[in-house]
Amino acid sequence: MPLSWPLSWKTGGFLLGAVFFLAVALVKPIGVSTQFVIFDGILWSAADSAVVAVDEAAKSGYTSPNAYLAKSGGKYAKAIANPLNYGFVFVLAIMLGAGISGWLRGSFKDAHRFMPEVWLENHGPTPVRRFAVAFLGGFLVLYGARLAGGCTSGHMMSGIMQTAVSGYIFAAGAFVAAIPTAMFLYPREAQS
Repeated sequence: MPLSWPLSWKTGGFLLGAVFFLAVALVKPIGVSTQFVIFDGILWSAADSAVVAVDEAAKSGYTSPNAYLAKSGGKYAKAIANPLNYGFVFVLAIMLGAGISGWLRGSFKDAHRFMPEVWLENHGPTPVRRFAVAFLGGFLVLYGARLAGGCTSGHMMSGIMQTAVSGYIFAAGAFVAAIPTAMFLYPREAQS
């Protein structure tokens, strides 16, 4: 069955579910927000080599004077010292894939054409505003994910797939926040 563009939400949802299922079954649950902590640590360690240290006593073999990076037996410190791991490469692939998809679709040349009708009706055709709001929303979601100890990928998608209670709680919290936010951002419904 050839895929037509754009994908229906049903096809996209099925494909997303299949990717998560395969990841959980074959490698490990998908989680994305932790890799931004790892990236911050990589930048930090480039400026200060004392951020990550080898520690034979630690479970991972690494530690850090920073308590957050040293937790879980130095797991984060190890990922900073050796960033080419599954999670970090996965996040880089997400960004690369999104960029390639946007470029192939022409989203960067003709951003107005790819804006949803509901956005256009509520906020107009300004691409800078659309990108600024998307960036701010992404920042807030990432900040909240780190406060919650995981993101929608890890807690909600992978968590629910594994029937973790925390996944269901996270999903409920996400919708409790998302529905009023959507109602605020999009008071006028799209006419098409």
